[in-house]
Amino acid sequence: MRYIDSYFKMLNGYSPAFTSYNGGVYEMDLTRTAVNSFATHCSKLKPEIEGGALKRLEKTLQYKPNYFMDTSKFIKRLATYLAVEHTAFIVPVEDKLGSLCGWYPLRAQRCEVVEARGTVYLRYLFGNGEHAAIEFERVGIMTDFEYRDELFGEDNKTLKPTMQLIHTQNEGIINAVKNSASIRFMAKLNNMLKPEDIRKERQRFTEDNLRSDNDSGMILYDTKYSDVKQVESKPYTPSALQMQLIQDNVCTHFGTNMAILQNKFDEETWNAYYEGKIEPFAIQLSLVMSNMCLSERERAYGNAIMFSANRLQYASNATKLQVSTQLFDRGLLNRNGVMDIWNMAHVEGGEKYYIRKEYTEVDKLDKEEVGTRPTAQQVPQDGEGQGEGETI
Repeated sequence: MRYIDSYFKMLNGYSPAFTSYNGGVYEMDLTRTAVNSFATHCSKLKPEIEGGALKRLEKTLQYKPNYFMDTSKFIKRLATYLAVEHTAFIVPVEDKLGSLCGWYPLRAQRCEVVEARGTVYLRYLFGNGEHAAIEFERVGIMTDFEYRDELFGEDNKTLKPTMQLIHTQNEGIINAVKNSASIRFMAKLNNMLKPEDIRKERQRFTEDNLRSDNDSGMILYDTKYSDVKQVESKPYTPSALQMQLIQDNVCTHFGTNMAILQNKFDEETWNAYYEGKIEPFAIQLSLVMSNMCLSERERAYGNAIMFSANRLQYASNATKLQVSTQLFDRGLLNRNGVMDIWNMAHVEGGEKYYIRKEYTEVDKLDKEEVGTRPTAQQVPQDGEGQGEGETI
């Protein structure tokens, strides 16, 4: 942009520029694992376009939303940006004729909101140092931890004490391992020596006794030493309580748990995680993309962009079997829907629905009973149509 009047200011006087936590939330192993786990599960969401307004772009959204990313990478990158910086942007990609042909995610840290000639723009920085801008009303915004600003999420300052604790603990482990590995013997000299003489004697003792070619297994020393002791190397283990505190703080901040991070979760754990983290992300992404790509009239006619997930993917086989049979024969699932539950390929004709015929509406039960009850003319009279010994 050539002319920029000023940074756009909100009603509370806040200028929306973005910074990330100095220590790097994505640079610590545990926090990166929490972010990546969330983003990986989000990347399995399936985009679908309802209605005919954008139906031509459904396959684009399902396979390759932009030139650089497939759908899995697109969603995963969005989820990563949101988890790390609590704000992520989506901008439309247009062809040479100005028609929508894809979508691209942007990091909040590389963006700024500016005003030029009465129009508000989102100005963003590419990796090669070049800038571009787009009208702010055409941008999709995903946020988390919203409080001070009307449009954007908060930073990660609340995680700073935990990040410092992780860093301090990692340094303590490294230093303890170095010390335990480097000092193997302690020796006490009988005589008072100058510091340089002590260094020379230490070097001589090491070369004579601790070299790899000493295959005798013995250490010999003369009367200069009153005592030589081997230092036992004990592995350093952090405090279990301290480790638990760090894990709890990180898991609480990112809305996860160690079973999810280590892929040891069961059906109940997954359902809780889906409800708390994956589903809110899917709902927000659906709303953001629907609002940025569809007009109010198109949305009123039922057009929408949806992101859904197979929630039964991690269910037990017993649960899958029960859901499959109960919903299939009631016409709520077709054959391909059942195949999705079992992670199997679709089959030909799998879009057909089936239902059991013995079901009927409750308010028709009396009528059907009357219709099937024999009338007086249908009931045989005594002796009619009966053989000997037969009874009615």
